[in-house]
Amino acid sequence: MNEGRTVFAQLMDWLPKYQFEKCVRRYNGNRRVRTLTCYEQFLVMVFAQLTYRESLRDIDTCMRTLGHRLYHAGIRGPMARSTLADANEKRPWTIFADFAQVLIREATDLYAGESFAAELKQAVYALDSTTIDLCLSVFPCARFRRTKAAIKLHTLLDLRGPIPTFVYISDGKLHDVNAWTKYPSNWVRFFDAETDRFFVYLTNNFALSVLTIALLYKSRWQVELFFKWIKQHLRIKSFFGTLANAVKTQVWIAICLYVLVAILKKQLNLPGSLHKILQILSVNAFEKVALQELLTQTMPQFQDGDNHNQLMLFDL
Repeated sequence: MNEGRTVFAQLMDWLPKYQFEKCVRRYNGNRRVRTLTCYEQFLVMVFAQLTYRESLRDIDTCMRTLGHRLYHAGIRGPMARSTLADANEKRPWTIFADFAQVLIREATDLYAGESFAAELKQAVYALDSTTIDLCLSVFPCARFRRTKAAIKLHTLLDLRGPIPTFVYISDGKLHDVNAWTKYPSNWVRFFDAETDRFFVYLTNNFALSVLTIALLYKSRWQVELFFKWIKQHLRIKSFFGTLANAVKTQVWIAICLYVLVAILKKQLNLPGSLHKILQILSVNAFEKVALQELLTQTMPQFQDGDNHNQLMLFDL
């Protein structure tokens, strides 16, 4: 057994803490704070995301069972549920939004060398939004319809990563078409020999070939996969607070974790998907094993031995 540091602590080492503290100072986040600093709040919320905690009570119960391992992860100890709730509701969510942008810039630089198409020398982005349904009686600040509440996550995705380069959280009423800027555009037709069908696309870039435009439209699906991934594997469909500040804090910290895993995958040249990496980190968060060893170890191969007493199914 590795007598070193926990996997969670090693994962947090990849965070640029100096940049985080700059974001905190920018908004006076630690002003009059005595028990739970902004960085500790961030670590606790990342812990909740990584281990799929369901509520503040769930977070509190799990953290109390960890004992001294919390200290080695950078958290001085368990805190009252009300302390975490107050921090999420009152401390500026912009601290975590700004820090997410720091991580996004780092990830964008790492993935800049990955080409999307030979014809494209610059980055390509996909813009879309997803609606996160909420309970109106619990989230009155996010009224969407007469009996429904919701928030919308507008995302600009770099298709090389895919890395979210811009994220905007709005209420559910803001329609995508309201953000549409009119550009000169035209229709192009593309014939797909595999399906024996014609596809018609709208474009405002007349320098690209029809094939490249078709590939761009096809790759737009990556932004849908990003929304599906973050909804399924991170905690952004149920929230630990009901105020807008708490909701935005939780969403931005979830994005920080997503981008951090993407950075880790690239820096360590890890095989497999982001989901697989996240699952491994989740079940081993407080194990004492080298992080790279954990993430690069191969799955055991099982071979069936010969059993001469075992009858063949179709030889009966």
